[in-house]
Amino acid sequence: MPIDAKQPYDDQNIFAKILRGEIPNKTVMETEHSLAFHDINPLAPIHVLVIPKGPYVSWDDFTAKASDPEIADFVRTVGEVARMTGADAQGYRILSNSGKRSGQEVPHLHFHVFGGQPLGPMLAR
Repeated sequence: MPIDAKQPYDDQNIFAKILRGEIPNKTVMETEHSLAFHDINPLAPIHVLVIPKGPYVSWDDFTAKASDPEIADFVRTVGEVARMTGADAQGYRILSNSGKRSGQEVPHLHFHVFGGQPLGPMLAR
């Protein structure tokens, strides 16, 4: 169910539970401010989620409230994940949904890193 990215952070969302260690994950990379892990329902041969460790609902929330070190760490982690997984070899896509009309389903900022196959058009019609 799509969520409203303008609502307050819900600390019971699945990514908050992963960050607290309540739900296991297959970690790809962890830094001071970010966690990257394999998606449990991958849509491509390479499908990794990258999340900030802070309580941010969306990109808008993150860029308005996160510290410069958090932002730099998160952006660098996304790039490093693409290189670590080999997604950079043939090309990859970074996707983040924000709000109801985008289809955001988890109220915690996350980027999908997709690769390992042709990814098709930008938007499905």
